[in-house]
Amino acid sequence: MREGSPTHGSRRGLSSTAPFGAVESFSKYGVYPTNFSYRTLVLQSTRWLCIALCGLFLFGCRLDMHVQPKYKPLDPSTFFDDGRSARPEVPGTVARGHLRTDEFLYTGKVNGEPADAFPFPVTREVLERGRERYNIYCSPCHDYTGSGRGMVVQRGFPPPPSYHIERLVKAPAGHFFEVMSNGYGAMYSYASRVTPEDRWAIVAYIRALQLSQHATLEDVPPQEREHLTEQAK
Repeated sequence: MREGSPTHGSRRGLSSTAPFGAVESFSKYGVYPTNFSYRTLVLQSTRWLCIALCGLFLFGCRLDMHVQPKYKPLDPSTFFDDGRSARPEVPGTVARGHLRTDEFLYTGKVNGEPADAFPFPVTREVLERGRERYNIYCSPCHDYTGSGRGMVVQRGFPPPPSYHIERLVKAPAGHFFEVMSNGYGAMYSYASRVTPEDRWAIVAYIRALQLSQHATLEDVPPQEREHLTEQAK
């Protein structure tokens, strides 16, 4: 800016109503706003003030929701006759995803009695799945053959009965499913760990283990019998 030139005026589009200090500040760097006025300053200030007030109102609403009257778990209540704030479930209530309409699939029973059948076809894939689940959940006590001498038993835990005794060989498939679902003796329930479908797959694999320990040559497919006979010589 040349010496002696005016510092207040309309040079390069500057409004004549601009404050002197603003013009001096802008002229220092050779930059002049095209439309700077008190009205613009007031509008901008009002806008930011409104935004700040809205933020305060929103914060106040959120705080009110945080401190609203409520019961915490196990808090007492004087409103109900039993003195509890937590209310019991309405009779017949079923949690989402827990509807059990298939008695056979979910209890292992038909008309209240353990069933000696399976609720779905037993395929090779089912047996493979049962073997995998059995090795994870059952073998620590029952061992890999089902004789009841698993690693936990070898270290002092009470031994379970062998799957190969006559009583369990003749037991219906639903019996094993019920034991896994509800527990038996020292064995606790596995219902929360193993799905109903996987429990049935384990039952199928237990049947395979029982068959492996009581099989005869006639149970072997014809194409495999010759191979086994040669190995026995």
